[in-house]
Amino acid sequence: MISRRDFLQASMAASALLGASGFGNWSRLAAQQALTQDQLLEFDSFGNVSLIHITDIHAQLKPIYFREPEINLGVGPNKGEVPHITGADFRRLYGIEDGSPSHYALTYNDFSALARTYGKMGGMDRVATIVNAIRAERPEALLLDGGDTWHGSYTCYQTQGQDVVNVMNKLRPDAMTFHWEFTLGQERVHEIVDSLPFAALGQNIFDAMWDEPAERFKPYQFFERGGVNIAVIGQAFPYMPIANPGWMFPDYTFGIRDENMQAMVDEVRAQGAELVVCLSHNGFDVDKKMAAQVSGIDVILTGHTHDALPEPVLVGDTILIASGSNGKFVSRVDLDVRDGQMMGFRHKLIPVFSDVIDPDPEVAAAIDAERAPFESALTEVIGQTDSLLYRRGNFNGTWDDLICEALIEQRDAEIAMSPGVRWGPSLIPGQDITREDIWNVTSMTYGRAYRTEMTGEFLKVVMEDVADNLFNPDPYYQQGGDMVRMGGLGYRIDVTAPAGERISEMTFLETGEPIDPARSYVVAGWASVNEGTEGPQIWDVVEEHIRQKGTVKVEPNTSVEVAGV
Repeated sequence: MISRRDFLQASMAASALLGASGFGNWSRLAAQQALTQDQLLEFDSFGNVSLIHITDIHAQLKPIYFREPEINLGVGPNKGEVPHITGADFRRLYGIEDGSPSHYALTYNDFSALARTYGKMGGMDRVATIVNAIRAERPEALLLDGGDTWHGSYTCYQTQGQDVVNVMNKLRPDAMTFHWEFTLGQERVHEIVDSLPFAALGQNIFDAMWDEPAERFKPYQFFERGGVNIAVIGQAFPYMPIANPGWMFPDYTFGIRDENMQAMVDEVRAQGAELVVCLSHNGFDVDKKMAAQVSGIDVILTGHTHDALPEPVLVGDTILIASGSNGKFVSRVDLDVRDGQMMGFRHKLIPVFSDVIDPDPEVAAAIDAERAPFESALTEVIGQTDSLLYRRGNFNGTWDDLICEALIEQRDAEIAMSPGVRWGPSLIPGQDITREDIWNVTSMTYGRAYRTEMTGEFLKVVMEDVADNLFNPDPYYQQGGDMVRMGGLGYRIDVTAPAGERISEMTFLETGEPIDPARSYVVAGWASVNEGTEGPQIWDVVEEHIRQKGTVKVEPNTSVEVAGV
């Protein structure tokens, strides 16, 4: 008798072969310049349950450019595994035609040229159109938001997240989980969560004083859809107080808590759950490990690491769905649930090509209304770029090169550091740089640009610590983000070396001399997690720098040598 796992593997193979994921179809049609909204949304309905997944919106309500990473290294058991495959290798893996919009949407090569051909992506009014189309066909479809929603833009900062909350409420999600939302401060988070018309979930959000589940954030929510009893379990970002300022949310602790996750799965199964969905902000590799550690989860909708995968990944009996970021994609998953078991699925990663998908009028009007009070500030042109400005990549990106340059020049520093965050849209050469563009890559509630002194020895300690967060072979010790971006300092990194031994050949670029462990260097940076950090806001530093330059051109960064790949 065929096992459930074999059945799921057969389901996945059939999906790939027949194009049931829809990926191959839109890839080919787009390559023929024949792509339409109907073709993007086309889906052969399957089974009795539909899930819609969006994640890592980062407050991007309008269409944007967003370049996928050039370097996304996996270590340990994840070396060479998805999502740690990029560029041409990614296209070969999924059979993506060079020059097609799927090439543009999912990989980084030739980004500027393809962006001019295929346009911007995302826009929550376009996402609303997709969600409404799915609901028209499957009225009981569940819409699940993976978090990093109320963060990352000028208007989100100015309204303390209210602009995004108001727009997202019009999409009528059924549940969400959390990460950057907590950097609004716990009192503001409480205020918003108490007003939400849907479930705020996090089985790993605990009361810090009592080490008990936090009452305000339910571990799970039941839904009766398609005749199936569905339990959605929330998993917030586990390393909040490490990656972000714990003083902003002192009443909470997080952690992976996979033992508690197992207890929650067992609990909902005992209550009659026929389908268990984990709405997660762990990051892909952490979710992959958790899927192997915790039994009984049917689907993990993963977020945090911004991965967009055209096909699900199967771990045991659990399927992992990765839906990208910034509103570029919407995932639809149809499931066949029979006799209390998920027996098969169909999946489609729907690309949100903004010039192809019509905006939903009601949501478009709501977005414009939220932006109207700030329109003149948002659209003010600060300068122009002759370079592609992007952020994603393990070691550097041109946006952060520009930010480091601004920190060194504006703060009279020798070395600069910019955090390796993954959020932030791209600009293509020839574009104006508006104030909104600057805020899209700098907006946070702890954005002070500090200036201090650090010894060469301490700089190495900082870099080693960040490198271990990124390249620890155990995903449970990978605590978020990419490598800290360095300005004025070059180095060699061996991603396979042990903790404390990855960084070498540190060089002071101004003189070409080795960094002296005993010497103090003037260092400027931003986004310190320390309370009371002093200095101007980073967006003001960057704006002044760009105003003085007029037109910016970022030269290729060759200051990082990577070994062990």
